[in-house]
This record gives sequence, structure tokens and C-alpha cells, in this order.
Amino acid sequence: MFSPGQEEHCAPNKEPVKYGELVVLGYNGALPNGDRGRRKSRFALYKRPKANGVKPSTVHVISTPQASKAISCKGQHSISYTLSRNQTVVVEYTHDKDTDMFQVGRSTESPIDFVVTDTISGSQNNDEAQITQSTISRFACRIVCDRSEPYTARIFAAGFDSSKNIFLGVESETNVLQDGSLIDLCGATLLWRTADGLFHTPTQKHIEALRQEINAARPQCPVGLNTLAFPSINRKEVVEEKQPWAYLSCGHVHGYHNWGHRSDTEANERECPMCRTVGPYVPLWLGCEAGFYVDAGPPTHAFTPCGHVCSEKSAKYWSQIPLPHGTHAFHAACPFCATQLVGEQNCIKLIFQGPVD
Repeated sequence: MFSPGQEEHCAPNKEPVKYGELVVLGYNGALPNGDRGRRKSRFALYKRPKANGVKPSTVHVISTPQASKAISCKGQHSISYTLSRNQTVVVEYTHDKDTDMFQVGRSTESPIDFVVTDTISGSQNNDEAQITQSTISRFACRIVCDRSEPYTARIFAAGFDSSKNIFLGVESETNVLQDGSLIDLCGATLLWRTADGLFHTPTQKHIEALRQEINAARPQCPVGLNTLAFPSINRKEVVEEKQPWAYLSCGHVHGYHNWGHRSDTEANERECPMCRTVGPYVPLWLGCEAGFYVDAGPPTHAFTPCGHVCSEKSAKYWSQIPLPHGTHAFHAACPFCATQLVGEQNCIKLIFQGPVD
């Protein structure tokens, strides 16, 4: 394993430099069974006390497997690319004092900083769902960040085409990560948020304050006239008695009731008693993952058909973003649960009724 040379330490009393965060799409603030160690739903990248980056040094074009093996056994960090049966390229790497490296993948070995597992659509409600065979690589990608301003972050990864040959992308592409960049790991999608981008998103305390503000307004079910309340963020997977429900075709918010079914085959299709619109009737869940917000606006819109609630700007943003689905398809999905979005706009403005008194 590569051992970096001696580097100057960051000042002990100085706030560490934050490069940004990686957030796994499909989780509402934490993994279904809780974040544990390096296996979690988000990972913050900070400037390391010592630089551990690497950079290419020597390139060898080799015609025999024996020569390739000899170079690889020198103890130098290297990567081999097989171009043909008779030609291999070996790139040796050396320590880079100007960059920090972070490794992401399925492996739980010590070099991996952020352990990522396959995302299951709607995983917030499927805690027991199991992945039989992961499609995420053990060592999926590297994020390399410049240790000096503007702290540019770059991604390094490769894929294989239908002929099982490695490919690195076309020359016009860039590997520089920008705020909002999506990283497809073929089984999970990561969102990159820069430190500056996160500055414009709400904090967990702000989201909790918004929840309390909505509940303090005492929204009521327009039929049952009972007061509604979003559950605590710590209980975001448990449907509670006062939980608001909504008709996602019109946006009217109600308490739970068991009437309005249009057919036995479509159990989730209900007729809104306010406007007679027929559509999905689901509980509303507050979006708790701050990294998915593009602003700090009030939670006024819900994704269809899952019912996750966030700001208008955030809902409309994700409603227009095609996310990887499998290896050959893209579609818009809720960032909080990875459920494929449906409907004309993929989201709906919620209509709350205030208290009568």
C-alpha cells in the first residue's frame, strides 16, 4: 500500500477545510437500519492532516506479461491497462503533496473511506429488502481534492463496454466535480455538494424548525376537522395518527380516512371529497436530507407518488433531473426514496386548511 511522505499538519485550533459532501440518493437522512461507521447515507470530505494523494509518474509500455509483473512487484503503487494480448500499459504513481484522496466503493477494506451499497427504490419502507448480488464495484471511484484554494475536486473512475474493454470517456469530458454533479456507480447514485453549495441549503435544525412551524399553524383535515402534524424527524418511517395525507392529483391535504375508494383493483386510488379529483392518496413525509435541497424555502410541494415533501424549488429541480435506472435507462425519481416519479409535473403543490377557530 502506498505510504505518503511527511507533510505539514493543519493548524490544531483551526476549523478544518471542508471540500464538500457525497450524498447517496434514495435515503432520507440515514440508511434504513441506521448509519454505521463508514457505511452511511452521506460522507463529508475534509482536508486531511497529511496529504495522501497520488499522481502518475512513469508510464511503461510492455509486450510481455513477465515484464508487467516485474514492474507491479516493485512495491510502487501502479495500475495496469491491457490493450491487447501482446501489449500492456503500466502507470506508476507517486505521492502528491498537493492533493487529498478519498476512495468510494462496496468493499469494507480499510482503504475505502465511504462504503456504498445498492439503493433499493422506496427503501425507506423496505428495511428487510436484501440485495442478492451487488452491481457496485468493490473499489468504485476516487475523489481527489486540491489542498489549496479553490479546492477543486476531481473524480477518477473507469468503466467497461459491451466487449469488456476498459473505457475512460471522450476527450471533451471533464472529471471536475461541480455542485450538483451526479455520480453513477451502477447500483447507487451519489450527489456531490460543494461546501459553498451546502451553505445555501437548510441545516437539520432549520428543517426541524420548518416542521415545527407547519405544526404550529395547526393545519386541519377539511372533513374530519382534526388537527394534523408532521411526525418527529426521528420517527420519519412510522405513520402516526395525526400524520397528514394528501390526494396527489389535486394536492388537498387531509387526515387519514378509509372512504373514497373508486375500485377494488386500485386500492390507492381515492376520490378527493373536496374537489372530486381521483388519484393516489398517500401519507406525507418531510424530506429530512438537507443535501437534496436547492434552497431553504418552506416545504410546500410533494413528489408523486411517494409523498415526500420539500421546498417548491427543490421539488421542481428533481422533477426534471433524469437519474440512472439500471444500466440503460434514466428517469426522474424522488431523491429521498428513489421512487420513480409519475404525473404531469412529477410533484404537486399541497393545499393545507388552517384551523376553523
